[in-house]
Amino acid sequence: MAKASDLFIQCLEEEEVEYIFGVPGEENLDMLDSLSRSTSIQLILARHEQGAGFMAATYGRHTGKAGVCMATLGPGATNLVTSAAYAQLGGMPILMVTGQKPIKKSKQGRFQILDVVDMMKPLTKFTHQLASADNIPSRVREAFRLAEEEKPGATHIEFPEDIAAEKTESMPLKRSLTRRPNADVKSIRAAVHALENAQSPILVVGAGANRTMTCRMLRQFIEKTGIPFLTTQLGKGVIDERHPKFVGCAALSAGDFVHHAVEAADLIVNIGHDVIEKPPFFMQPGGAQVIHISSKTAEVDPVYFPQIEVVGDIANAIWQIKQNIVPNGGWTFDAMLAARKGQVAHTASISGDARFPIFPPYLVEQVRAAMPEDGIICLDNGVYKIWFARDYPAYRPNTVLLDNALATMGAGLPSAMASAMVYPERKVMAICGDGGFMMNSQEMETAVRLKLNLTVLILNDNSYGMIRWKQANMGFKDWGLTYGNPDFVKYAESYGAFGYRAESAEHLKKLLVHTLDTPGVHLIDCPVDYSENDQILNIDIKMLSKELQSLPLSPASPENGMHPGSFE
Repeated sequence: MAKASDLFIQCLEEEEVEYIFGVPGEENLDMLDSLSRSTSIQLILARHEQGAGFMAATYGRHTGKAGVCMATLGPGATNLVTSAAYAQLGGMPILMVTGQKPIKKSKQGRFQILDVVDMMKPLTKFTHQLASADNIPSRVREAFRLAEEEKPGATHIEFPEDIAAEKTESMPLKRSLTRRPNADVKSIRAAVHALENAQSPILVVGAGANRTMTCRMLRQFIEKTGIPFLTTQLGKGVIDERHPKFVGCAALSAGDFVHHAVEAADLIVNIGHDVIEKPPFFMQPGGAQVIHISSKTAEVDPVYFPQIEVVGDIANAIWQIKQNIVPNGGWTFDAMLAARKGQVAHTASISGDARFPIFPPYLVEQVRAAMPEDGIICLDNGVYKIWFARDYPAYRPNTVLLDNALATMGAGLPSAMASAMVYPERKVMAICGDGGFMMNSQEMETAVRLKLNLTVLILNDNSYGMIRWKQANMGFKDWGLTYGNPDFVKYAESYGAFGYRAESAEHLKKLLVHTLDTPGVHLIDCPVDYSENDQILNIDIKMLSKELQSLPLSPASPENGMHPGSFE
Protein backbone atom coordinates (compact mmCIF):
# COMPACT_ATOMS: atom_id res chain seq x y z
CA MET A 1 0.00 0.00 0.00
CA ALA A 2 1.13 3.52 -0.78
CA LYS A 3 0.81 6.70 1.20
CA ALA A 4 -1.84 8.98 -0.31
CA SER A 5 0.54 11.91 -0.76
CA ASP A 6 2.97 9.60 -2.60
CA LEU A 7 0.13 8.50 -4.88
CA PHE A 8 -0.82 12.15 -5.50
CA ILE A 9 2.71 12.96 -6.68
CA GLN A 10 2.76 9.80 -8.82
CA CYS A 11 -0.44 11.00 -10.47
CA LEU A 12 1.19 14.36 -11.22
CA GLU A 13 4.19 12.53 -12.69
CA GLU A 14 1.81 10.55 -14.90
CA GLU A 15 0.46 13.91 -16.12
CA GLU A 16 4.05 14.88 -17.05
CA VAL A 17 4.18 17.75 -14.56
CA GLU A 18 7.60 19.45 -14.54
CA TYR A 19 7.16 22.09 -11.84
CA ILE A 20 5.03 22.82 -8.81
CA PHE A 21 5.07 26.53 -8.02
CA GLY A 22 4.05 27.40 -4.50
CA VAL A 23 4.34 28.42 -0.89
CA PRO A 24 3.77 25.29 1.22
CA GLY A 25 2.34 25.38 4.72
CA GLU A 26 1.90 23.05 7.65
CA GLU A 27 -1.04 21.30 5.98
CA ASN A 28 1.07 20.49 2.87
CA LEU A 29 3.94 18.75 4.66
CA ASP A 30 2.98 15.19 3.65
CA MET A 31 2.74 16.30 0.02
CA LEU A 32 6.00 18.22 0.33
CA ASP A 33 7.76 15.16 1.74
CA SER A 34 6.46 13.02 -1.13
CA LEU A 35 7.51 15.68 -3.64
CA SER A 36 11.05 15.62 -2.24
CA ARG A 37 11.42 12.07 -3.58
CA SER A 38 10.17 12.82 -7.09
CA THR A 39 12.82 12.54 -9.79
CA SER A 40 10.85 14.46 -12.44
CA ILE A 41 9.01 17.29 -10.64
CA GLN A 42 10.83 20.35 -9.35
CA LEU A 43 9.46 22.52 -6.54
CA ILE A 44 9.64 26.23 -7.36
CA LEU A 45 9.44 27.87 -3.96
CA ALA A 46 7.85 31.28 -4.52
CA ARG A 47 7.62 34.26 -2.17
CA HIS A 48 3.86 34.73 -2.51
CA GLU A 49 1.06 32.42 -3.60
CA GLN A 50 -0.21 34.91 -6.16
CA GLY A 51 3.17 34.96 -7.89
CA ALA A 52 3.24 31.15 -7.87
CA GLY A 53 -0.20 31.07 -9.47
CA PHE A 54 0.79 33.55 -12.18
CA MET A 55 3.86 31.43 -12.97
CA ALA A 56 1.77 28.26 -13.20
CA ALA A 57 -0.77 29.95 -15.46
CA THR A 58 1.92 31.25 -17.80
CA TYR A 59 3.49 27.80 -17.94
CA GLY A 60 0.07 26.54 -19.05
CA ARG A 61 -0.27 29.34 -21.58
CA HIS A 62 3.02 28.41 -23.24
CA THR A 63 2.76 24.62 -23.15
CA GLY A 64 -0.96 23.82 -23.24
CA LYS A 65 -0.36 21.56 -20.21
CA ALA A 66 -1.81 22.53 -16.86
CA GLY A 67 0.66 24.40 -14.69
CA VAL A 68 0.53 23.29 -11.06
CA CYS A 69 0.75 25.48 -7.98
CA MET A 70 0.24 24.76 -4.29
CA ALA A 71 -0.67 26.66 -1.15
CA THR A 72 -1.80 25.92 2.33
CA LEU A 73 -5.30 26.47 3.72
CA GLY A 74 -6.91 29.78 4.70
CA PRO A 75 -4.71 32.75 3.73
CA GLY A 76 -2.62 30.62 1.40
CA ALA A 77 -5.73 29.62 -0.53
CA THR A 78 -7.20 33.12 -0.59
CA ASN A 79 -3.93 34.42 -1.99
CA LEU A 80 -4.50 32.18 -5.03
CA VAL A 81 -7.86 33.71 -5.88
CA THR A 82 -6.49 36.36 -8.27
CA SER A 83 -4.31 33.76 -10.00
CA ALA A 84 -7.35 31.51 -10.42
CA ALA A 85 -9.32 34.31 -12.06
CA TYR A 86 -6.31 35.25 -14.21
CA ALA A 87 -6.07 31.71 -15.57
CA GLN A 88 -9.83 31.14 -15.87
CA LEU A 89 -10.60 34.32 -17.79
CA GLY A 90 -7.40 34.20 -19.82
CA GLY A 91 -7.86 30.59 -20.94
CA MET A 92 -4.70 29.27 -19.28
CA PRO A 93 -4.72 25.68 -17.91
CA ILE A 94 -3.80 25.52 -14.24
CA LEU A 95 -4.28 23.13 -11.29
CA MET A 96 -4.22 24.65 -7.81
CA VAL A 97 -3.66 22.31 -4.86
CA THR A 98 -4.45 23.66 -1.40
CA GLY A 99 -4.09 22.04 1.99
CA GLN A 100 -6.70 21.78 4.72
CA LYS A 101 -6.97 20.74 8.36
CA PRO A 102 -8.00 17.12 9.02
CA ILE A 103 -11.62 16.64 7.96
CA LYS A 104 -12.33 13.45 9.91
CA LYS A 105 -10.95 14.43 13.30
CA SER A 106 -9.33 17.71 14.28
CA LYS A 107 -8.40 19.34 17.58
CA GLN A 108 -8.07 22.88 16.22
CA GLY A 109 -11.72 23.88 16.04
CA ARG A 110 -12.41 26.29 13.18
CA PHE A 111 -8.93 27.81 13.24
CA GLN A 112 -8.05 29.05 9.71
CA ILE A 113 -10.98 27.11 8.26
CA LEU A 114 -12.64 28.54 5.14
CA ASP A 115 -14.86 26.78 2.65
CA VAL A 116 -12.17 26.98 -0.03
CA VAL A 117 -13.96 24.64 -2.43
CA ASP A 118 -17.05 26.83 -2.40
CA MET A 119 -14.87 29.94 -2.71
CA MET A 120 -13.23 28.54 -5.84
CA LYS A 121 -16.46 27.52 -7.59
CA PRO A 122 -17.07 30.80 -9.46
CA LEU A 123 -13.41 30.98 -10.47
CA THR A 124 -12.72 27.48 -11.78
CA LYS A 125 -13.93 24.78 -14.14
CA PHE A 126 -13.60 22.16 -11.39
CA THR A 127 -13.06 22.26 -7.63
CA HIS A 128 -13.07 19.27 -5.28
CA GLN A 129 -12.14 18.29 -1.75
CA LEU A 130 -10.43 14.91 -1.53
CA ALA A 131 -12.26 12.85 1.09
CA SER A 132 -10.68 9.48 0.32
CA ALA A 133 -7.21 8.48 -0.81
CA ASP A 134 -8.74 5.89 -3.14
CA ASN A 135 -10.28 8.65 -5.28
CA ILE A 136 -7.04 10.55 -5.88
CA PRO A 137 -6.26 9.11 -9.36
CA SER A 138 -9.69 9.85 -10.83
CA ARG A 139 -9.93 13.33 -9.30
CA VAL A 140 -6.46 14.33 -10.47
CA ARG A 141 -7.11 13.01 -13.99
CA GLU A 142 -10.43 14.89 -14.10
CA ALA A 143 -8.78 18.12 -12.93
CA PHE A 144 -6.15 17.93 -15.66
CA ARG A 145 -8.66 16.95 -18.34
CA LEU A 146 -10.92 19.89 -17.58
CA ALA A 147 -8.08 22.37 -17.16
CA GLU A 148 -6.64 21.53 -20.57
CA GLU A 149 -9.70 21.00 -22.74
CA GLU A 150 -11.12 23.96 -24.65
CA LYS A 151 -11.58 26.54 -23.35
CA PRO A 152 -8.64 25.94 -20.96
CA GLY A 153 -8.89 27.32 -17.45
CA ALA A 154 -8.44 26.83 -13.72
CA THR A 155 -9.09 23.74 -11.61
CA HIS A 156 -8.63 23.19 -7.87
CA ILE A 157 -8.14 20.25 -5.51
CA GLU A 158 -8.21 20.57 -1.73
CA PHE A 159 -5.97 17.96 -0.09
CA PRO A 160 -6.68 17.66 3.67
CA GLU A 161 -3.73 16.58 5.77
CA ASP A 162 -5.42 13.48 7.23
CA ILE A 163 -6.29 12.25 3.72
CA ALA A 164 -2.70 12.92 2.62
CA ALA A 165 -1.49 10.55 5.38
CA GLU A 166 -3.86 7.67 4.49
CA LYS A 167 -2.79 4.41 2.91
CA THR A 168 -4.26 3.25 -0.39
CA GLU A 169 -3.87 0.56 -3.05
CA SER A 170 -5.04 2.86 -5.88
CA MET A 171 -2.76 3.47 -8.86
CA PRO A 172 -2.33 6.49 -11.15
CA LEU A 173 -4.48 6.67 -14.27
CA LYS A 174 -3.00 7.07 -17.75
CA ARG A 175 -3.71 10.22 -19.73
CA SER A 176 -6.47 9.63 -22.24
CA LEU A 177 -6.12 10.27 -25.95
CA THR A 178 -8.79 12.74 -27.01
CA ARG A 179 -9.64 14.68 -30.16
CA ARG A 180 -11.79 17.76 -30.28
CA PRO A 181 -15.01 17.35 -32.28
CA ASN A 182 -15.15 18.87 -35.74
CA ALA A 183 -17.61 21.54 -36.79
CA ASP A 184 -20.89 20.56 -38.43
CA VAL A 185 -20.75 20.43 -42.23
CA LYS A 186 -23.82 22.65 -42.61
CA SER A 187 -22.25 25.39 -40.51
CA ILE A 188 -19.13 25.21 -42.70
CA ARG A 189 -21.30 25.59 -45.82
CA ALA A 190 -23.08 28.57 -44.31
CA ALA A 191 -19.76 30.25 -43.53
CA VAL A 192 -18.38 29.56 -47.02
CA HIS A 193 -21.55 30.88 -48.65
CA ALA A 194 -21.45 34.07 -46.60
CA LEU A 195 -17.77 34.64 -47.39
CA GLU A 196 -18.18 34.03 -51.11
CA ASN A 197 -21.09 36.46 -51.28
CA ALA A 198 -19.52 39.20 -49.18
CA GLN A 199 -18.04 42.34 -50.68
CA SER A 200 -15.39 43.15 -48.07
CA PRO A 201 -14.81 40.38 -45.48
CA ILE A 202 -12.26 40.69 -42.68
CA LEU A 203 -10.81 38.24 -40.15
CA VAL A 204 -10.51 38.95 -36.42
CA VAL A 205 -8.04 36.61 -34.69
CA GLY A 206 -8.64 36.09 -30.96
CA ALA A 207 -7.07 34.18 -28.09
CA GLY A 208 -8.67 30.84 -28.98
CA ALA A 209 -6.80 30.84 -32.31
CA ASN A 210 -3.45 30.80 -30.52
CA ARG A 211 -2.83 27.11 -31.15
CA THR A 212 -0.05 25.66 -33.32
CA MET A 213 -2.25 23.99 -35.92
CA THR A 214 -4.71 26.89 -36.03
CA CYS A 215 -1.85 29.31 -36.74
CA ARG A 216 -0.79 27.16 -39.68
CA MET A 217 -4.30 26.80 -41.09
CA LEU A 218 -4.97 30.53 -40.78
CA ARG A 219 -1.80 31.39 -42.68
CA GLN A 220 -2.83 29.03 -45.46
CA PHE A 221 -6.35 30.44 -45.51
CA ILE A 222 -5.11 34.02 -45.80
CA GLU A 223 -2.63 33.09 -48.51
CA LYS A 224 -5.41 31.44 -50.54
CA THR A 225 -8.03 34.16 -50.12
CA GLY A 226 -6.07 37.35 -49.50
CA ILE A 227 -8.60 38.41 -46.85
CA PRO A 228 -7.11 40.98 -44.41
CA PHE A 229 -6.91 40.23 -40.69
CA LEU A 230 -6.59 42.00 -37.37
CA THR A 231 -5.95 40.57 -33.94
CA THR A 232 -7.22 41.07 -30.44
CA GLN A 233 -4.67 41.73 -27.72
CA LEU A 234 -4.65 38.05 -26.73
CA GLY A 235 -4.40 37.03 -30.39
CA LYS A 236 -1.19 38.91 -31.12
CA GLY A 237 1.40 36.85 -32.96
CA VAL A 238 -0.91 34.08 -34.17
CA ILE A 239 0.14 35.28 -37.63
CA ASP A 240 3.31 37.27 -38.25
CA GLU A 241 2.23 40.92 -38.04
CA ARG A 242 4.61 41.86 -40.84
CA HIS A 243 2.18 40.11 -43.20
CA PRO A 244 0.91 42.46 -45.93
CA LYS A 245 -2.70 41.63 -45.05
CA PHE A 246 -2.32 42.56 -41.37
CA VAL A 247 -4.39 45.66 -40.56
CA GLY A 248 -3.66 46.06 -36.86
CA CYS A 249 -4.33 44.98 -33.31
CA ALA A 250 -7.52 46.10 -31.57
CA ALA A 251 -5.75 47.63 -28.59
CA LEU A 252 -8.89 49.72 -28.01
CA SER A 253 -12.53 48.82 -28.49
CA ALA A 254 -13.38 51.65 -30.90
CA GLY A 255 -12.12 54.84 -32.48
CA ASP A 256 -8.69 53.69 -33.67
CA PHE A 257 -7.35 53.16 -37.19
CA VAL A 258 -8.03 49.44 -37.05
CA HIS A 259 -11.72 50.19 -36.48
CA HIS A 260 -11.83 52.05 -39.80
CA ALA A 261 -10.81 48.72 -41.32
CA VAL A 262 -13.55 46.89 -39.43
CA GLU A 263 -16.17 49.48 -40.44
CA ALA A 264 -15.24 48.93 -44.09
CA ALA A 265 -16.20 45.25 -43.80
CA ASP A 266 -19.63 43.84 -44.52
CA LEU A 267 -18.67 40.45 -43.02
CA ILE A 268 -16.51 39.85 -39.95
CA VAL A 269 -15.10 36.38 -39.29
CA ASN A 270 -14.33 36.22 -35.57
CA ILE A 271 -11.90 33.36 -34.88
CA GLY A 272 -11.37 32.12 -31.33
CA HIS A 273 -13.16 35.05 -29.70
CA ASP A 274 -14.61 35.02 -26.18
CA VAL A 275 -16.55 37.96 -24.77
CA ILE A 276 -14.43 37.68 -21.61
CA GLU A 277 -11.78 39.50 -23.62
CA LYS A 278 -12.49 43.22 -24.04
CA PRO A 279 -14.42 43.57 -27.33
CA PRO A 280 -12.21 44.30 -30.36
CA PHE A 281 -15.25 45.91 -32.04
CA PHE A 282 -18.89 46.62 -31.25
CA MET A 283 -21.64 44.89 -33.22
CA GLN A 284 -24.60 47.06 -34.17
CA PRO A 285 -28.10 45.96 -35.21
CA GLY A 286 -28.22 46.13 -38.98
CA GLY A 287 -24.43 46.27 -39.18
CA ALA A 288 -21.92 43.85 -40.63
CA GLN A 289 -22.73 40.16 -40.40
CA VAL A 290 -20.50 38.17 -38.03
CA ILE A 291 -19.34 34.54 -38.29
CA HIS A 292 -18.24 33.07 -34.95
CA ILE A 293 -15.62 30.31 -35.31
CA SER A 294 -14.68 28.78 -31.98
CA SER A 295 -14.56 25.62 -29.91
CA LYS A 296 -17.50 27.01 -27.93
CA THR A 297 -20.79 28.58 -28.88
CA ALA A 298 -20.92 32.34 -28.63
CA GLU A 299 -21.99 34.01 -25.42
CA VAL A 300 -24.54 36.53 -26.61
CA ASP A 301 -23.93 40.06 -25.41
CA PRO A 302 -25.38 43.48 -26.30
CA VAL A 303 -22.26 44.10 -28.41
CA TYR A 304 -21.80 40.53 -29.68
CA PHE A 305 -24.57 38.46 -31.30
CA PRO A 306 -23.12 36.56 -34.30
CA GLN A 307 -25.45 35.38 -37.06
CA ILE A 308 -23.47 32.26 -38.03
CA GLU A 309 -21.65 29.96 -35.59
CA VAL A 310 -19.07 27.36 -36.59
CA VAL A 311 -18.42 25.38 -33.42
CA GLY A 312 -15.72 22.74 -33.11
CA ASP A 313 -11.98 22.38 -33.50
CA ILE A 314 -10.89 25.78 -34.85
CA ALA A 315 -7.98 24.53 -36.95
CA ASN A 316 -10.17 21.93 -38.63
CA ALA A 317 -12.93 24.48 -39.22
CA ILE A 318 -10.51 26.87 -40.95
CA TRP A 319 -9.14 23.99 -43.00
CA GLN A 320 -12.64 22.94 -44.09
CA ILE A 321 -13.54 26.48 -45.09
CA LYS A 322 -10.22 26.87 -46.94
CA GLN A 323 -10.83 23.64 -48.86
CA ASN A 324 -14.34 24.63 -49.91
CA ILE A 325 -14.11 28.34 -50.56
CA VAL A 326 -13.75 29.86 -54.02
CA PRO A 327 -12.15 33.29 -53.57
CA ASN A 328 -14.40 36.07 -54.81
CA GLY A 329 -12.70 38.14 -57.48
CA GLY A 330 -14.93 41.04 -56.53
CA TRP A 331 -13.75 41.39 -52.95
CA THR A 332 -12.46 44.88 -52.16
CA PHE A 333 -10.00 45.57 -49.36
CA ASP A 334 -8.67 49.02 -50.28
CA ALA A 335 -10.24 50.85 -47.34
CA MET A 336 -8.93 48.29 -44.85
CA LEU A 337 -5.38 48.44 -46.18
CA ALA A 338 -5.54 52.24 -46.29
CA ALA A 339 -6.45 52.30 -42.62
CA ARG A 340 -3.36 50.24 -41.91
CA LYS A 341 -1.22 52.69 -43.90
CA GLY A 342 -2.71 55.46 -41.80
CA GLN A 343 -1.76 53.80 -38.55
CA VAL A 344 1.78 53.07 -39.75
CA ALA A 345 2.18 56.71 -40.76
CA HIS A 346 0.77 57.95 -37.47
CA THR A 347 3.06 55.69 -35.45
CA ALA A 348 6.10 56.71 -37.48
CA SER A 349 5.29 60.38 -36.89
CA ILE A 350 5.52 60.07 -33.11
CA SER A 351 7.85 57.13 -32.39
CA GLY A 352 11.01 59.10 -33.13
CA ASP A 353 10.39 61.48 -30.23
CA ALA A 354 13.47 60.82 -28.07
CA ARG A 355 12.42 63.02 -25.15
CA PHE A 356 13.32 62.08 -21.61
CA PRO A 357 11.54 60.84 -19.53
CA ILE A 358 10.76 58.31 -22.26
CA PHE A 359 7.77 58.81 -24.57
CA PRO A 360 5.85 55.48 -24.90
CA PRO A 361 5.92 55.25 -28.74
CA TYR A 362 9.71 55.63 -28.68
CA LEU A 363 9.93 53.00 -25.96
CA VAL A 364 7.89 50.51 -27.99
CA GLU A 365 10.09 51.04 -31.03
CA GLN A 366 13.32 50.55 -29.07
CA VAL A 367 12.10 47.39 -27.32
CA ARG A 368 11.07 45.91 -30.66
CA ALA A 369 14.47 46.76 -32.13
CA ALA A 370 16.27 45.13 -29.19
CA MET A 371 14.22 41.91 -29.05
CA PRO A 372 14.93 39.03 -31.46
CA GLU A 373 12.10 37.49 -33.48
CA ASP A 374 11.47 34.80 -30.88
CA GLY A 375 12.01 37.08 -27.89
CA ILE A 376 9.19 37.20 -25.35
CA ILE A 377 7.84 40.33 -23.70
CA CYS A 378 5.50 39.93 -20.72
CA LEU A 379 3.47 43.00 -19.89
CA ASP A 380 1.93 43.89 -16.59
CA ASN A 381 -1.25 45.98 -16.66
CA GLY A 382 -1.08 49.71 -17.32
CA VAL A 383 -1.49 52.30 -20.04
CA TYR A 384 1.76 51.14 -21.70
CA LYS A 385 -0.05 47.87 -22.48
CA ILE A 386 -2.19 49.75 -25.01
CA TRP A 387 0.86 51.26 -26.70
CA PHE A 388 2.55 47.86 -26.97
CA ALA A 389 -0.58 46.03 -28.14
CA ARG A 390 -1.15 48.63 -30.83
CA ASP A 391 2.36 49.37 -32.09
CA TYR A 392 4.64 46.44 -31.16
CA PRO A 393 4.56 43.96 -34.07
CA ALA A 394 4.52 40.34 -32.92
CA TYR A 395 6.33 37.96 -35.22
CA ARG A 396 5.53 34.66 -33.54
CA PRO A 397 2.79 33.22 -31.31
CA ASN A 398 3.11 33.75 -27.55
CA THR A 399 5.88 36.33 -27.85
CA VAL A 400 3.71 39.17 -26.54
CA LEU A 401 2.09 38.04 -23.30
CA LEU A 402 -0.46 40.47 -21.98
CA ASP A 403 -3.74 40.04 -20.18
CA ASN A 404 -6.86 41.62 -21.61
CA ALA A 405 -9.30 39.38 -19.77
CA LEU A 406 -8.82 39.87 -16.03
CA ALA A 407 -6.24 42.62 -16.77
CA THR A 408 -4.65 42.24 -13.36
CA MET A 409 -1.64 44.11 -12.08
CA GLY A 410 1.24 42.14 -10.62
CA ALA A 411 1.49 39.39 -13.25
CA GLY A 412 4.24 40.81 -15.46
CA LEU A 413 7.29 39.66 -13.47
CA PRO A 414 5.99 36.14 -12.58
CA SER A 415 4.84 35.65 -16.18
CA ALA A 416 8.30 36.53 -17.48
CA MET A 417 9.91 34.18 -14.96
CA ALA A 418 7.80 31.23 -16.15
CA SER A 419 8.59 32.17 -19.77
CA ALA A 420 12.32 32.13 -19.01
CA MET A 421 11.92 28.68 -17.44
CA VAL A 422 9.97 27.21 -20.38
CA TYR A 423 12.30 28.80 -22.96
CA PRO A 424 15.72 29.24 -21.31
CA GLU A 425 17.37 29.78 -24.69
CA ARG A 426 15.21 32.80 -25.60
CA LYS A 427 15.38 36.47 -24.59
CA VAL A 428 12.67 37.39 -22.09
CA MET A 429 11.64 40.80 -20.81
CA ALA A 430 9.08 41.77 -18.17
CA ILE A 431 7.61 45.22 -18.83
CA CYS A 432 5.95 46.61 -15.73
CA GLY A 433 4.66 49.86 -14.38
CA ASP A 434 6.14 50.82 -11.03
CA GLY A 435 2.81 50.04 -9.33
CA GLY A 436 2.38 46.61 -10.90
CA PHE A 437 6.01 45.66 -10.31
CA MET A 438 5.78 46.39 -6.59
CA MET A 439 2.77 44.10 -6.21
CA ASN A 440 4.96 41.01 -6.73
CA SER A 441 8.47 42.46 -6.67
CA GLN A 442 9.50 39.95 -4.00
CA GLU A 443 9.71 37.32 -6.76
CA MET A 444 12.97 38.99 -7.83
CA GLU A 445 14.59 36.83 -5.15
CA THR A 446 13.02 33.75 -6.71
CA ALA A 447 14.30 34.72 -10.15
CA VAL A 448 17.83 35.24 -8.82
CA ARG A 449 17.72 31.97 -6.84
CA LEU A 450 16.63 30.10 -9.98
CA LYS A 451 19.48 31.73 -11.96
CA LEU A 452 17.07 32.94 -14.66
CA ASN A 453 18.15 35.13 -17.56
CA LEU A 454 15.67 37.97 -17.48
CA THR A 455 15.32 41.71 -18.02
CA VAL A 456 12.77 43.63 -15.94
CA LEU A 457 11.92 47.02 -17.44
CA ILE A 458 10.12 49.27 -14.95
CA LEU A 459 8.24 52.24 -16.42
CA ASN A 460 8.42 54.69 -13.56
CA ASP A 461 6.00 57.61 -13.20
CA ASN A 462 5.44 57.42 -9.42
CA SER A 463 1.71 56.95 -9.89
CA TYR A 464 -1.06 54.64 -11.02
CA GLY A 465 -0.72 56.11 -14.50
CA MET A 466 -3.64 54.44 -16.28
CA ILE A 467 -6.19 55.57 -13.72
CA ARG A 468 -4.60 59.00 -13.46
CA TRP A 469 -4.98 59.39 -17.23
CA LYS A 470 -8.64 58.35 -17.07
CA GLN A 471 -9.13 60.73 -14.13
CA ALA A 472 -7.88 63.62 -16.24
CA ASN A 473 -10.00 62.65 -19.26
CA MET A 474 -13.10 62.55 -17.08
CA GLY A 475 -12.48 66.09 -15.91
CA PHE A 476 -11.58 65.26 -12.31
CA LYS A 477 -8.73 66.92 -10.47
CA ASP A 478 -5.42 65.09 -10.21
CA TRP A 479 -5.76 63.53 -6.76
CA GLY A 480 -5.10 60.33 -4.83
CA LEU A 481 -3.06 58.36 -7.35
CA THR A 482 0.59 59.32 -6.78
CA TYR A 483 3.11 57.68 -4.46
CA GLY A 484 6.81 57.28 -3.77
CA ASN A 485 9.03 54.43 -4.90
CA PRO A 486 12.15 52.77 -3.53
CA ASP A 487 15.47 53.23 -5.26
CA PHE A 488 14.87 50.48 -7.79
CA VAL A 489 18.56 50.09 -8.61
CA LYS A 490 19.47 49.44 -4.98
CA TYR A 491 16.33 47.33 -4.61
CA ALA A 492 17.45 45.04 -7.45
CA GLU A 493 20.98 44.83 -6.08
CA SER A 494 19.67 43.87 -2.65
CA TYR A 495 18.25 40.70 -4.23
CA GLY A 496 21.51 39.94 -6.03
CA ALA A 497 20.23 41.22 -9.39
CA PHE A 498 21.82 43.89 -11.58
CA GLY A 499 20.23 47.34 -11.38
CA TYR A 500 20.40 50.23 -13.87
CA ARG A 501 18.75 53.62 -14.24
CA ALA A 502 18.09 55.00 -17.71
CA GLU A 503 19.45 58.53 -17.96
CA SER A 504 18.44 59.39 -21.53
CA ALA A 505 16.69 57.89 -24.54
CA GLU A 506 20.02 56.89 -26.03
CA HIS A 507 21.11 55.35 -22.72
CA LEU A 508 17.96 53.22 -22.63
CA LYS A 509 18.80 51.77 -26.05
CA LYS A 510 22.23 50.71 -24.80
CA LEU A 511 20.80 49.25 -21.59
CA LEU A 512 18.28 47.13 -23.48
CA VAL A 513 21.02 45.63 -25.64
CA HIS A 514 23.33 45.03 -22.68
CA THR A 515 20.79 43.40 -20.38
CA LEU A 516 19.38 41.13 -23.08
CA ASP A 517 22.87 39.96 -24.05
CA THR A 518 24.16 39.45 -20.50
CA PRO A 519 23.17 36.43 -18.36
CA GLY A 520 21.39 37.02 -15.08
CA VAL A 521 18.48 39.00 -13.71
CA HIS A 522 18.59 42.67 -14.72
CA LEU A 523 16.33 45.56 -13.73
CA ILE A 524 16.10 48.86 -15.62
CA ASP A 525 14.44 51.82 -13.91
CA CYS A 526 13.08 53.87 -16.81
CA PRO A 527 11.31 57.20 -16.17
CA VAL A 528 8.32 57.50 -18.52
CA ASP A 529 6.29 60.46 -19.77
CA TYR A 530 2.55 59.74 -20.07
CA SER A 531 1.57 63.38 -20.56
CA GLU A 532 0.50 62.79 -24.17
CA ASN A 533 -1.32 59.48 -23.89
CA ASP A 534 -4.21 60.99 -25.80
CA GLN A 535 -2.11 60.71 -28.96
CA ILE A 536 -3.06 57.06 -29.05
CA LEU A 537 -6.68 58.15 -29.37
CA ASN A 538 -6.86 61.62 -30.85
CA ILE A 539 -6.01 60.68 -34.39
CA ASP A 540 -4.92 63.54 -36.64
CA ILE A 541 -6.71 62.65 -39.88
CA LYS A 542 -5.12 65.57 -41.74
CA MET A 543 -1.59 64.22 -41.50
CA LEU A 544 -2.45 60.78 -42.87
CA SER A 545 -2.33 59.32 -46.35
CA LYS A 546 -4.79 60.35 -49.04
CA GLU A 547 -6.26 56.86 -48.94
CA LEU A 548 -7.24 57.22 -45.28
CA GLN A 549 -8.58 60.75 -45.70
CA SER A 550 -11.28 59.34 -48.00
CA LEU A 551 -12.56 56.96 -45.32
CA PRO A 552 -15.68 57.77 -43.26
CA LEU A 553 -15.12 58.67 -39.62
CA SER A 554 -15.69 55.95 -37.07
CA PRO A 555 -18.91 56.53 -35.09
CA ALA A 556 -16.81 56.12 -31.96
CA SER A 557 -13.94 58.40 -32.93
CA PRO A 558 -13.03 61.48 -30.87
CA GLU A 559 -14.02 63.72 -33.76
CA ASN A 560 -17.55 62.39 -33.48
CA GLY A 561 -17.82 63.31 -29.84
CA MET A 562 -17.16 60.16 -27.81
CA HIS A 563 -14.99 60.89 -24.80
CA PRO A 564 -11.50 59.35 -25.05
CA GLY A 565 -11.82 57.92 -21.55
CA SER A 566 -14.37 55.35 -22.77
CA PHE A 567 -12.13 53.78 -25.36
CA GLU A 568 -9.73 51.51 -23.51
